[in-house]
Amino acid sequence: MNDAAPAPTPAPAPRKRARVRAPELIGKGGWLNTGGKELTLADLRGKCVVVDFWTFCCINCLHVLDELRELEEKHRDTVVIIGVHSPKFVHEADHAAVVDAVERYEVHHPVLDDPELATWKQYAVRAWPTLVVIDPEGYVVAQHAGEGHAHAIAKLVEELEAEHEAKGTLRRGDGPYVAPEPVASDLRFPGKALLLPSGNFLVSDSTRHQLVELAADGESVVRRIGSGVRGFAGDSFSEPQGLALLPDHRVVVADTVNHALRVLDLETGAVETVAGTGRQWWQGSPTSGPALEVDLSSPWDVAWWQGKVWIAMAGVHQLWTWDPAEGTVEVAAGTTNEGLHDGPAAEAWFAQPSGLAAAGDRLWIADSETSALRYVHATDDGYAITSVVGTGLFDFGHRDGDAAEALLQHPLGVTALPDGSVAVCDTYNHALRRYDPATGQVSTLATDLREPSDAVLVGEDIVVVESARHRLTRLRLPEEAVRVDAVAHRTQRAATEVAPGTLRLDVVFRAPSGQKLDTRYGPSTRLLVSSTPPELLAAGEGAGTDLFRELELNPDVTEGVLHVSAMAASCDDDPANEYPACHVHQQDWGVPVKVTADGAARLPLVLAGMDDEG
Repeated sequence: MNDAAPAPTPAPAPRKRARVRAPELIGKGGWLNTGGKELTLADLRGKCVVVDFWTFCCINCLHVLDELRELEEKHRDTVVIIGVHSPKFVHEADHAAVVDAVERYEVHHPVLDDPELATWKQYAVRAWPTLVVIDPEGYVVAQHAGEGHAHAIAKLVEELEAEHEAKGTLRRGDGPYVAPEPVASDLRFPGKALLLPSGNFLVSDSTRHQLVELAADGESVVRRIGSGVRGFAGDSFSEPQGLALLPDHRVVVADTVNHALRVLDLETGAVETVAGTGRQWWQGSPTSGPALEVDLSSPWDVAWWQGKVWIAMAGVHQLWTWDPAEGTVEVAAGTTNEGLHDGPAAEAWFAQPSGLAAAGDRLWIADSETSALRYVHATDDGYAITSVVGTGLFDFGHRDGDAAEALLQHPLGVTALPDGSVAVCDTYNHALRRYDPATGQVSTLATDLREPSDAVLVGEDIVVVESARHRLTRLRLPEEAVRVDAVAHRTQRAATEVAPGTLRLDVVFRAPSGQKLDTRYGPSTRLLVSSTPPELLAAGEGAGTDLFRELELNPDVTEGVLHVSAMAASCDDDPANEYPACHVHQQDWGVPVKVTADGAARLPLVLAGMDDEG
């Protein structure tokens, strides 16, 4: 018997690729940020175009929006960024919701609303976010999936500028962006709220990068905290979200886009950074240590539970804790894999946890991308995660009844109620829902709320943050549920047809110009593969360091989802530089597949570059 592992199949050698003309940009929803003008690729000729395929539920897409801001500003006269909004959830296909999202996240470039994924399909996109670079003559020159590519695109843009300046095909000047008219209101897309000991409310006014204290009526502005300008120094914030009261009556703030926790002294108005460096956490970074020395990633909500601040770390699909007494942070639950998997905290999978609520021996979690309600509880061996509503990344809707059959749609908030039940801000259903652990039933408490993102109890009332109506709304907790028509949805993405038997998985990665793979400390790439259901794969699951793998499909399973997570690290290729700049590129794919006799035997996923075998 030979126990030696077989030699890995070598990656295919690249071949010269024909130039590909960029498909036209089409979308039934039309254009935003253009002053009403319909754009075509002909209008963009002479510019370096970066097409950003995004959807506003996706935290990775929001990270990329922030990554692109510097490029957008530095190359304003030669580069046009075009956002193509390609929805995952039904609510995201609503044009008004896209309009709101473009303002909410300060998108300062044209956006094409593509509710039917027409342009997504034309460009053969497989994941959010995906960036496609088009040269000034209208040809696709690069594709990047996931985060961490801004430096590579900036380098490519400089090369394109030089090449097309010399050819006379570069056109400098203003792009097609037209800023919308600003809207006056006391709040603009508020995120979370907190009832203060005084009876007033503290609200994270996310789009205005401030905290706002409102009087007990929930309307009158008492004071604003923060400069109102996106930043990290002093009392500036960047899209703050979660708020929690500490035992000493100070307030901890999830300063989301600054990747940090801040603490507000309510008496003096002073703001102090207590966790995070301002840099985003990447694979391989420390996951515990002194709080001000460890990077965080888009903390979305915070809650005081069992002597620590628990953090919904949406950017890496985990829960972390901050210990104010020790001044440390650490991972408390989650592997960074995106999905829904219960069990011991260290083995659990989350998908953008965005809401937390402490209730006795449970910490409730609104896990937004799996449309799930979950909780943390203590065990003899530490902590464990249990889900009560939700099945995974692709199923969602509005259905009441038994929790095992109930459906939510991208919930962002959860609130513990006095009777032991919990209220869920069912954000994309515009509803307030209730789960009762005693009966195992889910019901609807209120509808016609516009993107509710949080709620707080005030006596017998519940005050809801209606984020897309820019206000707090007070409701009397109803004794009876609202009856709604049940509706179930699945993400509308066509399954990739694959052949039975062996499937060759290739993650395409080409190091950016002037860089090479960073192998100084071992392998510079990582590939993790799993499936839903797990029985879909007979062999090939697990972690490895090659960006290719032979997968064996189970002949008894005809459809499912392949979960692929890839990472590659590249550094400046300059022997004279002792400390080269290094960059991490990473992406997670959930690829629906259907096994058919005439399906493909190869599945290419582009992390960076072009698929030479495509």
